[in-house]
Amino acid sequence: MGNVQNRTDVILIGAGVMSATLGTLLKELVPEWEITVFEKLSKAGDESSNEWNNAGTGHAALCELNYTSERPDGSVDISKAIKVNEQFQVSMQFWSHLVNSNLIKNPQDFIMPLPHMSMVQGAENVEFLRNRFEAMTNNPLFQGMEFSDDPKKLMEWIPLIMQNRSSNEAIAATKIDSGTDVNFGALTRMLFDHLKSKDVNLKYNHSVENMNRTSDGSWELKVKNVESGNIENHTAKFVFIGGGGGSLHLLQKSGIPEGRQIGGFPVSGIFMVCNNPEIVAQHHAKVYGKAKVGAPPMSVPHLDTRFIDNKKSLLFGPFAGFSPKFLKTGSIFDLITSVKPDNLITMLAAGAKNMSLTKYLIQQVMLSKEKRMDELREFIPNAVSEDWDFVVAGQRVQVIKDTEDGGRGTLQFGTEVINSADGSIAALLGASPGASTAVHVMLDVLTKCFPEHIDEWEPKIKQMIPSYGLSLMENPKLLEEIHASTAETLGLIEKKTVYS
Repeated sequence: MGNVQNRTDVILIGAGVMSATLGTLLKELVPEWEITVFEKLSKAGDESSNEWNNAGTGHAALCELNYTSERPDGSVDISKAIKVNEQFQVSMQFWSHLVNSNLIKNPQDFIMPLPHMSMVQGAENVEFLRNRFEAMTNNPLFQGMEFSDDPKKLMEWIPLIMQNRSSNEAIAATKIDSGTDVNFGALTRMLFDHLKSKDVNLKYNHSVENMNRTSDGSWELKVKNVESGNIENHTAKFVFIGGGGGSLHLLQKSGIPEGRQIGGFPVSGIFMVCNNPEIVAQHHAKVYGKAKVGAPPMSVPHLDTRFIDNKKSLLFGPFAGFSPKFLKTGSIFDLITSVKPDNLITMLAAGAKNMSLTKYLIQQVMLSKEKRMDELREFIPNAVSEDWDFVVAGQRVQVIKDTEDGGRGTLQFGTEVINSADGSIAALLGASPGASTAVHVMLDVLTKCFPEHIDEWEPKIKQMIPSYGLSLMENPKLLEEIHASTAETLGLIEKKTVYS
């Protein structure tokens, strides 16, 4: 069985939102290319893309305070927020194209309009939020944002959070109605249903065990059928590794020099989910707070309205934690087996630099339910323990690498694509904003890996994504048109801010 050669044009590893997005883009641009997808689990979107494994925030940098930083003079740097917002707009345009072309239906099954809010406590933080608000509202991308430190106004916006609060506490919030809640699990499954209808070969319960270059420059993959134990050989000219936390091991097996000296640090998370419908009904927003000192950026506390299976839910978290697994379904040996001679020094340097983070994560793991409730009560003062259960979120593997500004063993927060010099293989590593910026990230993969095709593809890409190659911030008229059209197509129109 192992000797049978299965040839295809493109192999996608991992049936998550990234592979789904790349496969869909390729099927639009070069429908004749053959694509095969390998997924270790029995269905699509069941690891990091699953709706219970991520925050479901359409990351447009409207509420996440870790995308805006305070400069020494007190002014606020919003350059990262601009970048993330522009990237999310690309996703919105592509999703709209898919709905308009009837390639996916019922957008309300994966995206819903929902106000995005930031909330802070304490005089210094209120001052920061005010400065952030002023910097952002001067930018056309963030039109429609409101700021208030008036308890009466805040009571209208977030009654559940404001009830039973002591009135002498300085508190402020910003609110923007054009935010979204995105069910990335549902979106992933929709995209794979579409790909299946386009004759993409979806092989679930198939685990990629190894890979190597052939004499003609193709990649040969050794693939194990998890159910039967049979080994198959599959060859392709281009391979994309989109296996979430599992991508690092596969990148290492590829042996490409670009994958050397790169490590990964796993961070797990726990959300609290409200089981009392009366409480769920009292909150309608995503409200992001400020991360505690020493906490990693993905542990910013937030109280989120979510729409899962068309049902409204309320989640709080995430509480960070530590597990040596790189995937929820991974092995406890994932971290140790990812340490290789070429990344050992980088990993040791990261360990020495991040002792406080490690300590923080261990403390988080040890928290009792009551201690977690105390953190929730900073958001909902009268929260009751019986109303809340736990759900374990997905594993995130943060990239560790040597950088010019950070030195050896720098922990990277973000999403990163690593590709071979000849563009024959690319791997996606890292975490947030991840899924929200999937379309931008996959267009980046196409540009880097298929430079010889990008000019001929450009007209079609522009048809799908009108802002392709342009800055929306610098083209307010186009921004206005895109906001209006995507909101209408994706069914977000009722609660969208009208742009004047």
